[in-house]
Amino acid sequence: MERSELDQAVTELFESKPSFTSIEGRDGTSARVRLFDAPLAGTASARDPLFERFKEPGVIGPSFRTPQEWLPGARSVVALFFPFSEAVRASNRGDVRATSAEWLHGRIEGQAYLAEHMAKGLVAWFESRNAQAIAPALDGSFAIKRVPNPAIPGDCMFESAWSERHAAYVAGLGTFGLSRGLITRRGMAGRFLSLVTDAELEPTVRPYAGVHDYCLMCGACVPRCPVGAISTAAGRVNRACHAYLNETKERYAPRYGCGKCQTAVPCEFEMPRQPQTR
Repeated sequence: MERSELDQAVTELFESKPSFTSIEGRDGTSARVRLFDAPLAGTASARDPLFERFKEPGVIGPSFRTPQEWLPGARSVVALFFPFSEAVRASNRGDVRATSAEWLHGRIEGQAYLAEHMAKGLVAWFESRNAQAIAPALDGSFAIKRVPNPAIPGDCMFESAWSERHAAYVAGLGTFGLSRGLITRRGMAGRFLSLVTDAELEPTVRPYAGVHDYCLMCGACVPRCPVGAISTAAGRVNRACHAYLNETKERYAPRYGCGKCQTAVPCEFEMPRQPQTR
């Protein structure tokens, strides 16, 4: 299968149903807001050795399932990044203790758009070409669990069966930042989606050598975290982040989210550092 066919399918599917949502204001009026700009796409071989490395403790862990474990006979992984629109990003640059309505809609309604329109649409597209495809993070068997952190006694971390960000890293879309988000050439603020397929697609060449090549390590995201979960000294995000997100589920029900570390920072909508090629 030609990569150009996939790129055209992604573009046509995205443009066939723009990602608009209605947001109600306090005065009872509502406004239509576009959630995403055009997506970036990357591909990886399902046999890339990095997927096996993700099973190692401290990376993702043994609960991670390789592409072949998700889909027997898998040949390729498709990763997509959907950058949040300027309207969504700008709305969330203010008070770190208040998540904007636009960002909350991007997190919930935006994810629903990716699942119901983009993921299902692309699975159907592959099937129309006699290929199988699955979106692991949207599958009913996908799970996340809390496990002990092998590097820090008494601490914990989260282990998942699949990771959209890690799949995107393998597929050449970007590298990780200090806040653990993935920085693409369109920045960090947005949502990811990935599919595993038995179609053979040429892998995207990764234009980087290390996992943090695009990150300045400037620490701009540190004061943006409302609970101080990001540390330049530790180089990690602690469990206070997860606890705070759980708190927002009550505050903003039926939505939740934060995203402050992804806005008002150098990597919000662009790649702040040029890649270090191999």
